[in-house]
Amino acid sequence: MFIIAGLGNPGGQYAGNRHNIGFMAVDAIADSNGFSPWSSKFKGLISEGSLAGEKVLLIKPQTFMNLSGEAVGEVLRFYKLSVADLLVIYDELDLIPGKARIKTGGGSGGHNGIKSIDAHCGKDYRRLRLGIGHPGDKARVHGHVLGNFAKVDSEWLEPLLAGIASNADLLVRGEDSQFMNKLALATGGSGAQPQPAAAKPVRKAKSHIHNARQHGQQKMPESGPMADMLKKMFGQKKD
Repeated sequence: MFIIAGLGNPGGQYAGNRHNIGFMAVDAIADSNGFSPWSSKFKGLISEGSLAGEKVLLIKPQTFMNLSGEAVGEVLRFYKLSVADLLVIYDELDLIPGKARIKTGGGSGGHNGIKSIDAHCGKDYRRLRLGIGHPGDKARVHGHVLGNFAKVDSEWLEPLLAGIASNADLLVRGEDSQFMNKLALATGGSGAQPQPAAAKPVRKAKSHIHNARQHGQQKMPESGPMADMLKKMFGQKKD
C-alpha cells in the first residue's frame, strides 16, 4: 500500500486557503482516478483506490495543520508501513505560485505540518511542495497562507492540480523525474511570474561591432602633419 497525505486545515472556512493546497491536490487525485468517497478514520478523511496497479490510500488529516503528524502516524502504524511508503503534498512559501518541487527528506522549512509529521514519522519521506508565493514581508505570512486563492490564481492552480491528478501513477511508481516533466508540460513549464517593482529603463549597451563602426565613420583631417602622412600612405582621394 502507498499513502498520499495532503495537508490543510479542516472546515469550510479554510477550504479555499492557500494553506489547503495539499487538500486540493488529493481531492483532485481522488476525483480523477475513481477513488472511494471520503470517510472518517485515523483522525482524518481517507479515500481508497489504486494507481499503477497498487492500492493507494489518500488522507486529509483533520487534526489541523500543526498536528498533521498524529493522523499520518496512525495510518503508517496501522498498516505497518514505513516512511518509504509515504508522500506528503503541501504548500511552499518559497516557491512562486504554480511551481512544484519534489524531494525525499530534508528540513521542514518552518512548515508546521511538516514539523509534526517529522516528529511522528521521521524525516525520510517524499515531499511534493507546491508554490504559493511569499507575500514579501514576514509579518504578512500568516494572513497570506490563511487567505483564499484569488480568481486569477485559477489560471495556474487548475492546470497544476489537473497535472498532479493525471500523473499521480508516476508518484506511486517513484518516477519523480518523469512526473516533474509531465507536470511541466501540463502547466506550461512555469508558474505565475511575480510582477517586478517598477524600475528605471536600462540603456542597452552598444555592441563592440557598433562601436567599431562609429569610430570608422570619424572625419579624416584635411591639413596638418597627420593629413600629409595619410596622403603619402593612401594617395590623394579622388572625386
